[in-house]
Amino acid sequence: MNKKKNSIMANIAHLFYSTILSSLLNAGALVVLASYLQAYHYGLFSVTLAFAMIMGYFTDAGLSGVVLREGAKEKVDQNVLVTSFIKLRILLLFLTFVLGLTLIYFMNRDHTELLVTAVVLILPMVSGLAMQSIGTTFFQMREKMHMSGVIRMTSAFCLVTSMTVGIFLELPPLWMTALYGASYLSAGLLSVLLVIKHVTIRFTLPFHKGLMKNLGAFTLGGLLFVMLPHLGPILLEKTIPLAAVGLFAVAYRIPQALQQVPFIVAGAYYPVLFKAYQRNNLGEHLHLHVTQVKIMSLAGMMMTIPFFYLSPFIIELLFGPEWAGAATPLKIMSLMLTVQAVNIAVADGLTTMEKQTSRTVVQLTAVIIGAGLYTGLSLSFGVTGAAWAGVSIEVAALMGFWICSPVRMVLLKKSIFPYLSYFIVTLVVLEQLAFPSFFNAAIHLLLVMALPVMDADLRSKLIKVGGKVWNRYTKRRMKEEVNHGS
Repeated sequence: MNKKKNSIMANIAHLFYSTILSSLLNAGALVVLASYLQAYHYGLFSVTLAFAMIMGYFTDAGLSGVVLREGAKEKVDQNVLVTSFIKLRILLLFLTFVLGLTLIYFMNRDHTELLVTAVVLILPMVSGLAMQSIGTTFFQMREKMHMSGVIRMTSAFCLVTSMTVGIFLELPPLWMTALYGASYLSAGLLSVLLVIKHVTIRFTLPFHKGLMKNLGAFTLGGLLFVMLPHLGPILLEKTIPLAAVGLFAVAYRIPQALQQVPFIVAGAYYPVLFKAYQRNNLGEHLHLHVTQVKIMSLAGMMMTIPFFYLSPFIIELLFGPEWAGAATPLKIMSLMLTVQAVNIAVADGLTTMEKQTSRTVVQLTAVIIGAGLYTGLSLSFGVTGAAWAGVSIEVAALMGFWICSPVRMVLLKKSIFPYLSYFIVTLVVLEQLAFPSFFNAAIHLLLVMALPVMDADLRSKLIKVGGKVWNRYTKRRMKEEVNHGS
């Protein structure tokens, strides 16, 4: 068995192309679906999708983070670890269906159409999400992110194909919902097959008891993390009309899909940070953590800029003029992309330093604040208020994560303050200028791209990576010339 691991940069590269491609395909499928279903049915779909994503997390219950922690330890039998992981996932899947569907019924017993839509979407989608998570977690533990990329791209391809077929056949909304869920199930089956090729799964193997250590904090923390992005559609369904929920969902879906981009960096750093801390390499852990915050901050800024300045153009281009009401919420919520990226990096630092309980407390506080903000601001200001609520929640969470970090002053001095203050100042200045939106976006992108050049640490890393790429290129050219000459 080949146990060779990819480097951090190689894993980032693998995750980058697979996540970008899968995110674009997923976003494209949602754009087409929104245009096909129209506001009411898309609002209905968005509410049930939020429930499905939260239930999908319950099938994991924080186990993925625990598996990465246990897999980072030396002398761990991966056959036993993965088999134990799968046993618990099967149990959690069953409990999730029983408890989740019961809760949905009591919350919406008078809305038959929503209940039917929920069952049709949730059963295949949640099952598929559970199986996909087994594969992506396993290959993240092995630091072979190219395999996780295969799973993601397969899921996105199945989704696009199913939506295309459904629209071509002019299927009703309920059938489109069923196809949406089935695409996740198809990729999930592939994920499990890939894992079985690398490890031996036997349910007679003993249970890995380390999976139960501190599981409660991982479970609650992960649940709260998943709830935050879906809190809006669930609560807004009670405060504003479904058509308005559809506008919010269209605007929110874009930053939600793009949130996967900073997860590229997080996914590559997560197992390495775990290993550095578990093996008491605290200096290395701090250096990796600071670098991760910087890189993810840059990723968030680069994603925010086009949607902040060009939201009307993007909404009309993707969805058509009838969805123009989503432009302002998109502009506001684009700011979430930068804050979320920093949040993920700082929160991952807490988890890898065995501060998961602190992370959970912050997330619980953010959910409570979020429930109040979504309800109050949406009742007062409609969709625009809901958009500002989403941004405010992320800012509150960032403050909490930073306060709980044992290395908060180092993070503030070396990454959070210089990067975020630079971005905010340039954003405010450009917004006050009467330049065309495309010009502002281009200038701001150039200013952000200058940050790693001005940062001595990142500049040295860029030079090092560039040197390696150049060396490989020259060696390949020399080899080709030798072969050609012979």
